[in-house]
Amino acid sequence: MSQGADAGNSDFVVVANRLPIDMERLPDGSTTFKRSPGGLVTALEPLLRRRRGAWIGWPGIPDAGEEPIEQDDMVLYPVNLSAHEVAEYYEGFSNATLWPLYHDVIVKPIYHRKWWDAYVEVNRRFAEAAAKAAAQNATVWVQDYQLQLVPKMLRSLRPDLTIGFFLHIPFPPVELFMQMPWRTQIVEGLLGADLVGFHLAGGAQNFLILARRLAGANTSRGSVGVRARFGEAELEDRIVRVGAFPISIDSTSLDKQARSKAIRRRARELRAELGNPRKILLGVDRLDYTKGIDVRLRAFSELLAENRVNREDTVLVQLATPSRERVESYIEMREDIERQVGHINGEYGEVGHPIVHYVHRPVPREELIAFFVVADVMLVTPLRDGMNLVAKEYVACRSDLGGALVLSEFTGAAAELRQAYLVNPHHLEGVKDAIEAALKQTPEEGRRRMRALRRQVLAHDVDRWARSFLDALAATKTTAPQRSDEAKSGSKSG
Repeated sequence: MSQGADAGNSDFVVVANRLPIDMERLPDGSTTFKRSPGGLVTALEPLLRRRRGAWIGWPGIPDAGEEPIEQDDMVLYPVNLSAHEVAEYYEGFSNATLWPLYHDVIVKPIYHRKWWDAYVEVNRRFAEAAAKAAAQNATVWVQDYQLQLVPKMLRSLRPDLTIGFFLHIPFPPVELFMQMPWRTQIVEGLLGADLVGFHLAGGAQNFLILARRLAGANTSRGSVGVRARFGEAELEDRIVRVGAFPISIDSTSLDKQARSKAIRRRARELRAELGNPRKILLGVDRLDYTKGIDVRLRAFSELLAENRVNREDTVLVQLATPSRERVESYIEMREDIERQVGHINGEYGEVGHPIVHYVHRPVPREELIAFFVVADVMLVTPLRDGMNLVAKEYVACRSDLGGALVLSEFTGAAAELRQAYLVNPHHLEGVKDAIEAALKQTPEEGRRRMRALRRQVLAHDVDRWARSFLDALAATKTTAPQRSDEAKSGSKSG
C-alpha cells in the first residue's frame, strides 16, 4: 500500500494482541461480547473516543471473523486467527519463546522455526489491518511483545504515519537477547517506530546497544531518563527515539472505590470468614513462573517452622488467576504450588482452619479491592516483572495508611516504590526477614511508609503514563529526519 492509498478514517489507532472486549461463543453458535477490565483499556479508551479512534486486536476466540465492531465513539477491528495460529504465534512464539527469554530465561526458551514463521505472518496481518484503519498522517500506537515486527511492516505500508511502540514486559540484557535466532529481524522491526518505549531506562539502554550492534544504527551515548532525556538511534533516513515510561494504574478511581462503604463492609466480612486472624498476608498473581509464588510459600513455610510467625493468628491468602494452561511449564508449576499449599496446611493448619487459602480462578474486581483493603501485608515477589501493577493497586486502596508492601527488587515498580520492604526473591532468608519485619512494623512506621508510597502512586497514574508517551511521540513529528546536532558534533557512538 503506498502512502495515503486506501487510508482509513481513524486519526488514532491502537494495535494490541487483544481487543478491549472478549468475544465469547455461546452454545447456540452465536457470539457475545464482554468488556476487558485491563489497565491499558482504562488508559486508552478516553483517548480513542476523543480522537475518532480505532483498536485493532484479536477478539479472544479462533476463527471469529473480521467484521468491524462499533463501540461508542471508537471502532474495533478484529484480527482473525485460526486455532493453529493461536497455538504457534501466541502460545508458541510469544509465550514459549519471547516470554521466557525476556524474563531472564527463568524457563528455557524454545526456538522453533515454524513458530517464528507464524509470528511473522500474524504480525503482517496486524500491520495490514492498522494500515487499512489509519487516516492520512494518523498516529498508531503498537503494544507489546506479541507485535514487535508490526512497526517496520506498517511503515513500509504507510510511511505517512507516526508510529509508537511500547513494551509492557522487561527487555532483556544484551547477552540474553543475542540467543534469539531472529534477533536482527526483531530489532529492525522495532526500529520501524518513531518512538520505542520501555518501563525502565535499563531496557531502553539495552535496546540502543542492540540497535547499534545488530542494525548498524548510530546511537546516542548519554543515559536515558524517565519520561525525559530520550536516547536516539539514527538510521539512514530518520531518527528513532528511545525512552522510559513507567506504566501505572487508574489510582484515583481505585482510591475512590476502596473508600466505599460496600468495599469496607466486604473487607470486614472477609476477615471474619478467614477466622478473624490478627494478620492477613495476601498474594495476587496470574499463575506464572515469573511471579515468585513458590518463593513466598517457601518463605512462609520456613517462618512457621521457625516460630517466627504465629500460626494461631496469621493466614496467607493466595489468589492465582489461571494462565496459559496448555503450556507444559505452567502445568508443572501449578502442580508444584498446589503441593506446597497442601504441605503447609497439612503441617500447620487445623481442621476447618487452613493457614493458606488458595484460590485458582478469576476473582471479581470488587472482591479483589476488598482483599487489598483487608490485607495487612501484600506479598509481591516476582523473579522478574516489567512493572507489576498489583503492587500499585494495593497502595492505591490503602487510604487508611494501613498495610505493608513486600516487593521484589526485580519489578519495574521497585524503582518507584522505594518505601516498600524491598527484597531479592532469590535470597530466601532476606524474603523471610522482610515478611517478618512487615508483620511486626509499628503503626507509625507503617503509616510513614504507606504515605510515601501513596504520594507516588496517586501522582503518577495511568493517564500521565499515556500522555507522557503520546506527547513524546507527537514531538517526533517536529524532529527533522536529518542528522541531529549532537550527531553532527560527533558525540554519538557508531
